[in-house]
Amino acid sequence: MGCDLNGADLKGADLSDADRTHSDLTGANLWVAHLSGAEMYGANLSDADLTGANLSNVNLSHANLTGADLSHVDQSGANLDGVIGADFSRAKNVPPKYLKD
Repeated sequence: MGCDLNGADLKGADLSDADRTHSDLTGANLWVAHLSGAEMYGANLSDADLTGANLSNVNLSHANLTGADLSHVDQSGANLDGVIGADFSRAKNVPPKYLKD
């Protein structure tokens, strides 16, 4: 909880069900990482590369996703309440209530 992973290379890492509440993952490489079921409340993922990551059932409420690459990210069942700066246009399975009209 609350760890500093700024710029970390976590490509393909299995972080399923991990608690990364309020962690700093600014600019981290999370390409195809497995984060399903993770607790990431208030995490800073600005400028992180999440391309192809599995974010199903993850709690990203109040996380900062400004500039994060969410291409092909699976967000089925994710809690995205209060997310900051996210562009879900290239993500998959985004719960409908988080999509802009």
